[in-house]
Amino acid sequence: QVQLVESGGGLVQAGGSLRLSCAASGRTFSMTAMGWFRQAPGKEREFVAAINWSAVNTYYADSVKGRFTISRDNAKNTVYLQMNSLKPEDTAVYYCAASLRPQVTTKVYDYSYWGQGTQVTVSS
Repeated sequence: QVQLVESGGGLVQAGGSLRLSCAASGRTFSMTAMGWFRQAPGKEREFVAAINWSAVNTYYADSVKGRFTISRDNAKNTVYLQMNSLKPEDTAVYYCAASLRPQVTTKVYDYSYWGQGTQVTVSS
């Protein structure tokens, strides 16, 4: 089992920045790929970013590439999502997720554990 707790969400103006954190406990965190997803009202959950177990490989959705950065600190069992140049369309609940696969994956169904989500609201 892996327990995930997100933090760092909030209200920010367009062009601003936020850093989300996801603290993990339980199963060996360092051996799992981690991802961030988001879900806006009335829309399906969508992939945002992922990082493999060693942090060598990362992958981003086209909509956030160049603006968001995913990173992890295995010593602290924490994964981060630095979000810069935020846009109103980034408004959503952001979820941290852990995959049992060691490598990067963008598919919702490849992630076995999910956090409760943190709200990010970007005002125009």
